[in-house]
Amino acid sequence: MFVLELTYTAPVEQVDALMTDHVTWLDAQYAAGVFLASGRKRPRDGGVILAVADSRASIEAIVAEDPFVVGGVCAYRITEFVATKTVPELAPYRERAA
Repeated sequence: MFVLELTYTAPVEQVDALMTDHVTWLDAQYAAGVFLASGRKRPRDGGVILAVADSRASIEAIVAEDPFVVGGVCAYRITEFVATKTVPELAPYRERAA
């Protein structure tokens, strides 16, 4: 599982100009089963996405397609973690620690 932390690198007005395309990209990742949750940070200086994928390389490729990245208005911090305990609804994503 991955935590994707977005940090805006441009004024929020430039971010907002790309928001419709960003939401379309988010929707495609939800439909593909990659994203589980997402939203803005408070204060509004970026966002957070909870994602699942087979590899970090897959996540990096998906992130590279985000209109916010393509438009140069945010940077990503990708943190991989092993979800060994979850709410029942996320049980399919539980992993065993190595």
